[in-house]
Amino acid sequence: MKKLKKILAVCLAMVLLGSLFTACGSDEGEGAEASDKNIHVTSREEGSGTRGAFIELFGIEQKDENGEKMDHTIDSAEITNSTSVMMQTIAGDTDAIGYISLGSLDDSVKALKVDGVEATLDNVKSGDYKVSRPFNIVTKKDASDAAKDFINYIMSEEGQAIVEEEGYVSQENTGAFKGKSVKGEVKISGSSSVTPLMQKLAEEYQKINKDVEISVQQSDSTTGVTDATKGVSDIGMASRALTDDETAAGVDAKAIALDGIAVIVNLENALDEIASDSVLKIYTGEITKWSEVK
Repeated sequence: MKKLKKILAVCLAMVLLGSLFTACGSDEGEGAEASDKNIHVTSREEGSGTRGAFIELFGIEQKDENGEKMDHTIDSAEITNSTSVMMQTIAGDTDAIGYISLGSLDDSVKALKVDGVEATLDNVKSGDYKVSRPFNIVTKKDASDAAKDFINYIMSEEGQAIVEEEGYVSQENTGAFKGKSVKGEVKISGSSSVTPLMQKLAEEYQKINKDVEISVQQSDSTTGVTDATKGVSDIGMASRALTDDETAAGVDAKAIALDGIAVIVNLENALDEIASDSVLKIYTGEITKWSEVK
């Protein structure tokens, strides 16, 4: 009987020991698999003001030996053509990384801290969050009276209050709006990042002046500047600063808001913050796996 008990005890110990090794081996395999997953780099299209500001702020854009600016975003990056498509892409891919206007951020994706600083309106306003850019409107010098009146509304106390309410940093306002008796149509086109704010401003202005019809067409910053330059639109929208060539074409630019750029990942991603140097290396192809991110 004693011999039988001893044999059973040995067998039980072996079973428990085997289970322990199996569990450890399983955990290690799962951890290695998760950490070794490839990063799915997602970017905006060329011409996007958000892309232009992003590659400049993170050093992804570099000058070549001739002094020409070169965008070194990796060729394998998935390209999205608007803020909403970028968010949908990241929300549907657990291994993706992307970037959007902070004012458009919602709970479908996660914004990472950059260099330890959270992407918030207050941190953009204080300057602690460095990844920010202006929202510009672009007009020809001979803009219509209706366009000028709408711009006056945007820069007024009422207009800049809307900027703050929509989640952006306002600019110095010109006081209470004093509208003029104007009629006509105002065509606006450009940046998909600026579009939601512009639509809200247009909606509120038209409650005051029903004789002005405003249409807002979403495209990208470069198209918006070109449309304004050529007179296709009365007002162009750009989510970046204008280039020297663009200003030399005879248009005026005015900042109506300041916006942050949020670096975003899927909600299931365990990462909560990232170093700006890691963002640079991810978008230039030097870092390819999540296990390498700092």
